[in-house]
Amino acid sequence: MTQSNPPSKAYPYDDDKLHEECGIFGIFGHPDAATHTALGLHALQHRGQESAGIVSTTGTQFFSHHGLGRVGDNFGEAQVIDELKGFAAIGHNRYSTTGRPEIRNIQPLFADLSFGGLSIAHNGNLTNAVALRGELVDHGSIFRSTSDTEVIIHLMALSKGASVTDRLVDALRRVEGAYSLVALTEDTLIGVRDPYGVRPLVLGRLDGAHILTSETVALDIIGADLVRDIEPGEMVVARNGELTSYKPFESRAGRFCIFEYIYFARPDSLSQGKSVYEARKAIGVELAREAPCNAELVVPVPDSGVPAAIGYAAEAGLPFELGIIRNHYVGRTFIEPTDQIRHLGVKLKHNANHRLLEGKRIVLVDDSIVRGTTSTKIVEMVRSAGAAEVHMRVASPPTTHSCFYGVDTPERDELLAADMDVTRMAELIGVDSLSFVTIDGLYRAMGENGRNDCAPQYCDACFTGDYPIALSDRDGGSLPTQLSLLTENSS
Repeated sequence: MTQSNPPSKAYPYDDDKLHEECGIFGIFGHPDAATHTALGLHALQHRGQESAGIVSTTGTQFFSHHGLGRVGDNFGEAQVIDELKGFAAIGHNRYSTTGRPEIRNIQPLFADLSFGGLSIAHNGNLTNAVALRGELVDHGSIFRSTSDTEVIIHLMALSKGASVTDRLVDALRRVEGAYSLVALTEDTLIGVRDPYGVRPLVLGRLDGAHILTSETVALDIIGADLVRDIEPGEMVVARNGELTSYKPFESRAGRFCIFEYIYFARPDSLSQGKSVYEARKAIGVELAREAPCNAELVVPVPDSGVPAAIGYAAEAGLPFELGIIRNHYVGRTFIEPTDQIRHLGVKLKHNANHRLLEGKRIVLVDDSIVRGTTSTKIVEMVRSAGAAEVHMRVASPPTTHSCFYGVDTPERDELLAADMDVTRMAELIGVDSLSFVTIDGLYRAMGENGRNDCAPQYCDACFTGDYPIALSDRDGGSLPTQLSLLTENSS
């Protein structure tokens, strides 16, 4: 289950964003499998920067490399890639939602089971992992990590299924939560999405090889073709050059994570058949219709606020300007976040374009407000640059609930919108006015008439508290046990 990391340690310069857990990539049937996997992970770097790993196979032997840090830190040398031999590989970028980054939690995880080697990489979060883990430990299972993903491996080990796919189906029928995963054996690549399809997974092709990955940008970087999205509750199996699709789980209405369109996915991705960039512009258009402003300039909070700001400016008939410039070379480990340095705050990452802002009434457009800390610093910086008025428009509804489906979210009492109305939030952040797109406006931007005019098409629990999947560990009283288990590490 999700456990937030303290902002002073985890994201000292960017602690006002939600962070996706990971990106996954798998390829089967290509002589350069490891190289393409490393490139795919590079394209998915935005989904996780704490660690990266690749496992490959020749059909008789597995090879692996795992390391803390980014993809380039771990797979930038030809020697590393050369040692990852084989025609198939899976890879994983990780941002931990349930613990600290340590080597033993870096995915893909690997185990030798009775049928042979198995490696798994997982994007999401299992909401009954603590209860299942306790049951497995009581029956003699020995865990090497604190990752909820490892629960799946132990359930497969105990399954009486005749094949690896049967065992995986048995295991997944025991788990609750959101997941997209890839699994690799000596001769098979498997991809699965949970029955609600909360987390993304797409299928691609390159020179006859089958590819499974979190986003289409990972296909673009290697010149692969997009075939389609894996459907909610679907399992696909690549073996002997063939791809077979199964529907082993009870059919449910899809609830894809709507925050993929707001922030998580790269804007140049296609997600569920929609352009993420166009979706973000459309949200900005709805925001301008719902919350117009007597201003002179529309300024995005870079980079994630840019597409929505473009849409807002076009609809409002206002100039779009880069009034804030981002320093792209500040990483999370740029400098130790001591109190002496931390007071510099957002200026390490952003700088105001003084000449442009001075004396102007501006609309700041950002994708979301979580704790409000970064927003407050941005507004202070813009006012210090001489802006006459600062109005903030946010391209998502207020974030009022924590996510338990694979996103690092603060506990609810840390969410600014959980116990403040918009007026109080505006006062705290220091803006002349503050507006969020409504939940119906968000759905209209997605092509629906509004949330209430249809069964929810998306998981929007962080805005509505409508959790589509049971939170068994949390609601069943396992949370304290879980926190004691997972403060060591996890996936």
